[in-house]
Amino acid sequence: MHLFEFYRFRCWFQAADEVRFPASSANTVRGAFGKLLRDTASAETYNRLFEPHGAPRQGPSGLADRPRPFVFRSAHLNAAIVAPGDRFFFDAHVFELQHPVLPALRAAFERIADAGLGPGRGRARLLAIDTLDLNGRPSNGACSLPFSADPTPVRALTVRFVTPTELKAGGQVRERPEFGFLLARIRDRVATLSALYGSFGPLPVDFREIGRRASEVRLVRDCLTWESASRKSTRTGQTHPLGGFTGTAEYEGDLAEFVPWLRVARWTGVGRQTVWGKGEVHIVAPPAVTGAN
Repeated sequence: MHLFEFYRFRCWFQAADEVRFPASSANTVRGAFGKLLRDTASAETYNRLFEPHGAPRQGPSGLADRPRPFVFRSAHLNAAIVAPGDRFFFDAHVFELQHPVLPALRAAFERIADAGLGPGRGRARLLAIDTLDLNGRPSNGACSLPFSADPTPVRALTVRFVTPTELKAGGQVRERPEFGFLLARIRDRVATLSALYGSFGPLPVDFREIGRRASEVRLVRDCLTWESASRKSTRTGQTHPLGGFTGTAEYEGDLAEFVPWLRVARWTGVGRQTVWGKGEVHIVAPPAVTGAN
């Protein structure tokens, strides 16, 4: 059975100063991690984790550079103000299984005690980095998700786009998440992460056939809102859009084989700028297929 594996780390801090987070907190965490990683890690480790140059040699084509092997999850901190003495956390999902990443995470985030975090550079002390399982319980190893389809037929399900999700094709942004296109973007991202960083190598997937079957699933109803946001890079001065749609989409068709892909996408994200916290998706219905999603 082929598996998708990743580490789920929860990073706990205690604020020494008032720590303010903007509306897109995951981007703030990502930026701090990149800067502090550059200061604390070797050039090889920094490049492997934060600037993995070079188009993937395995998996789908069309990617200019390798995806970063992590995403941060901190939506609960969006626009939050943490008072001195209070504790806070964010999660890191790490897809690099071939090299240890936890020491680099710990060394970088320990520097927040001096460098600070957020627009006001509030200082915070790293208390612990816990390893969790899919259900948020303490774990000693990586989380594992199988790609085998559930034996029970699934004819309908609802997907919730938790954080802004931006899907593009041919340079154009898709306004609606038609299932065939959504599954294709999930398939491409998950397969690339598995091929580059996973323990099992490339997924044994017929990309054309799974795409054909996914295109037969219908988007029957959606309730989506487009959220606009942007960020300005302190390093380059460039402004990057952070928008995308949030809300729900309901699908009907032969969906059982795609449920495992949607479960994995909860942890990897889908679409553009996943490393900035975008593209988190959850299966929310029917209850029979949610499981540990």
